[in-house]
Amino acid sequence: MENKGPLFLQDIKRKRLKITPVQVIVLGYLAFAVLGTILLSLPFSLRPGTRLDFIDALFTATSAISVTGLTVVSTQETFSLAGKMILAFLLQFGGIGIMTLGTLVFVLRGNQVSLRERLMIRADQNQTTLQGMVMLMLFIFKIAIAFEILGSLFLTLHFWHSCQMPFLNALGMGVFHSISAFTNAGFDLFGNSLQGFGQDYVVQGVISLLLLAGAIGFPVILDVYSGIIAWRRQKKFKFSLFTKITTVTFAVLLAAGFVTVLLAEIPTSLADVPWHQKISVAFFQSLTTRNSGFSTIDVSVFQGATLLFFCFLMFIGTSPSACGGGIRTTTLAVLVLSVLGALRGQTRVKVFRRELFQEDIMRAFIVFFVGVMLVFGAVIVLLAIEPFLLTEVLFEVCSAFGTTGLSLGITGKLSPPGKAIIIFLMFIGRIGIVSLLLLFQRRRSAEGYHFVKEHIIVGQ
Repeated sequence: MENKGPLFLQDIKRKRLKITPVQVIVLGYLAFAVLGTILLSLPFSLRPGTRLDFIDALFTATSAISVTGLTVVSTQETFSLAGKMILAFLLQFGGIGIMTLGTLVFVLRGNQVSLRERLMIRADQNQTTLQGMVMLMLFIFKIAIAFEILGSLFLTLHFWHSCQMPFLNALGMGVFHSISAFTNAGFDLFGNSLQGFGQDYVVQGVISLLLLAGAIGFPVILDVYSGIIAWRRQKKFKFSLFTKITTVTFAVLLAAGFVTVLLAEIPTSLADVPWHQKISVAFFQSLTTRNSGFSTIDVSVFQGATLLFFCFLMFIGTSPSACGGGIRTTTLAVLVLSVLGALRGQTRVKVFRRELFQEDIMRAFIVFFVGVMLVFGAVIVLLAIEPFLLTEVLFEVCSAFGTTGLSLGITGKLSPPGKAIIIFLMFIGRIGIVSLLLLFQRRRSAEGYHFVKEHIIVGQ
């Protein structure tokens, strides 16, 4: 009887250790989503005379944690200063990741980061190696703070001087929108996103730079930083394959969105705006559609072809280890390279004088397939329970899955079950499909045998 206590504690410890790093990360985000829901529901977070239903509080908290930006209530009219500060913290937490803040705490306390923590960092940032994890986390924190401080400074001065806002209001607006932009969240305090700044190219320029920095991927920024240091020291430096593929894919998608908007919208929705605003709208919407959900024009006025292409961009999303969701740019790149290689009769995928691992190619196809199934299933269910058009539902689903935040105006009109589906998609968009699959994966046992292989007819 005297040993029951220690044995009981040992049994709990053994069970706790069976939780995988991916499960810990997912539970961490889930816990903060619940905590955010509770905090945003409290009276001090709300403006006098307003109330927030539980489903709406959960929707807002999940949208913030997943840095999506879809909202069912007006942020400015619903939340008090305390509520907006809580929202800004949730955006920051969701944008740079749970393990970035965790690593910072470990380092500040002087603790060693164990192998288990490194595994959780790898899961949180969707990395393939344990090497340099702590350095990457500290770099993410430093670069996030640096960009957000600079963005806050420029926006605050512009709002104060050019927009004639009181200084404290300008400061609050500058800080909040700088965090929202860098984390690619898309939350705004203006009530109509950035549509009031359609010809304010200072605001658009600052927001665009913050969006780009948060969406290109932290490993890419670290690689570029290392390249600059090497150049200043006159040392040789080679960019990683990840940086090359990510940058090229990001640029191609940005250019494709830019051209699509110009070709489809100049004869219609952009016909009566100045030429410089045509250029700015096309560039800004191409950038923000895959990242944040900010908009300088009401996207509901766009043509069906443009909206459908936006769905494609939102489904792709940002780069891996960035502030965003979707299947990610590298997944698209691997899919395209694999198909092109197959058309040429090649059995191996080669790019930039490197060859891709077969397991990475298989993972890309799995991520794409699961992503399509999630979007397809959500669209079917929402069409069955909501009174909206296919285009509106598809746009909303892709926006949630890609954690983009753009909407055709149906978010606040969704029923509680419809909101629950969007909440699920936003959460999956934040943790990533790979983490979703690993969440239910059991430990692999060694296969001591193989069955006889046999060909089947495929695609003919």
